[in-house]
Amino acid sequence: MTSEVEALFTRQRAARWRVAATSADQRKAKLKALLDALMAHRAEAQAALAADFRKAPEEVDLTELYPVISEIRDALRHLPRWMKPHRVPTPIGLLGSVGCIVHEPRGVVLIISPWNYPIYLTLGPLVSALAAGNCAVLKPSEFTPHTNAFLRKLLAGLFPEEEVALVEGEAEAAQALLALPFDHIFFTGSPAVGKSVMKAAAEHLASVTLELGGKSPVLVDADANLREAARKVAWGKGLNAGQTCVAPDYVLVHARVHDAFVNELKGAFEAFYGATPEARRASPDLARIINDRHFTRIHALLSGAEAQVAFGGETDAATRYIGPTVLTDVPPTAPIMQEEIFGPLLPVLKVEDMDEAVAFVNARPKPLALYVFSGSGRTARALVARTTAGGGCINDAVLHFVHTGLPTGGVNTSGFGKAHGRHGFEAFSNARGILRQPTRLSAIQLMYPPYTGFVRRMIDLTLKHF
Repeated sequence: MTSEVEALFTRQRAARWRVAATSADQRKAKLKALLDALMAHRAEAQAALAADFRKAPEEVDLTELYPVISEIRDALRHLPRWMKPHRVPTPIGLLGSVGCIVHEPRGVVLIISPWNYPIYLTLGPLVSALAAGNCAVLKPSEFTPHTNAFLRKLLAGLFPEEEVALVEGEAEAAQALLALPFDHIFFTGSPAVGKSVMKAAAEHLASVTLELGGKSPVLVDADANLREAARKVAWGKGLNAGQTCVAPDYVLVHARVHDAFVNELKGAFEAFYGATPEARRASPDLARIINDRHFTRIHALLSGAEAQVAFGGETDAATRYIGPTVLTDVPPTAPIMQEEIFGPLLPVLKVEDMDEAVAFVNARPKPLALYVFSGSGRTARALVARTTAGGGCINDAVLHFVHTGLPTGGVNTSGFGKAHGRHGFEAFSNARGILRQPTRLSAIQLMYPPYTGFVRRMIDLTLKHF
């Protein structure tokens, strides 16, 4: 494995200057080819994810294909402007010069993607890497073999390996890749693995983008539209059976509306997936847990929650089924409140007011996303200002993650660096500042040594006024 990835890396290093020199039209042609291929092979993508997750084809379209297609279309519209050198104002002290910012490709980049959205979280960063003019090596998770086979076939038909290559394998494959001096590493996954990625990158002083996880809270104030809030939270939690990095992890709801909100959650889950446990188990719209290890982990969180099961709670190890579950009276010290759930379990905690909710959130690691539901725009904005998170929504959930105009990413323990749209293009670029001196005489030359009285007066003048 080591010799194979080294040979691949060497080929991409040899191609990187040719790829970096491509024009906006040439890069757009690559992106257009990827877009056309995704649309042409939509049914194959749906079949692959059904085999790995039992995911509904509609959910594949909405959460795997549409976000990538949206990224491509955004890049196709804006890439010439992104690539154009951006001129910046010149300080008077540098009169006569011209300053501009050029976004140049980083070179050869590594994209390590997770299993939960194996198409979107592999191809989304690739779109940004191609738009920026890089060569890229992709390392998807070994937990989604059917989707990996789809991606391998799709990409092999579009790009030569010296430009885009997909490397499969388990931990040793990732370790072999991380030992190489990539120019940038884009990693999506857990904070624990993110630390290992960052340590490996530090050996080569490679830049990194880390999209990690965390417990993304929901704050529901007393004046929120409870029905709409419950539907949006239930939808965000139900996607991919809760195996979403920005899924609502737990809810902090005002005590006055706690019971009413829980009832609305029950109604929302029943409307989406079925009114009875049998109907929900048979629903074609509920994905399954990815593997036995994760099923066991989530089941242990449910068993050890020390909480009331207000809704759901049904499990089946043989099919890795865990139904949407609402938990109340959850002790803050319970294991389920100490780690990211990454499954369809939703603790709902009662708070006396939003001040208590803010204190609860701020006493814990910074989340990847935070969601606020309030009938008051002023209150919602204040809650956002008093907390910190990688991103989030007011009166909605999850949708910020597919908005190409918004930067997505974490903060501290939930990651750093941003992605999507122009922010993704910049993540895979080096913003290079260039000063051009078009004239023989510039203002700074008046302050060259020897430092005569005139030069000192010019320096004094510059410090005071310019």
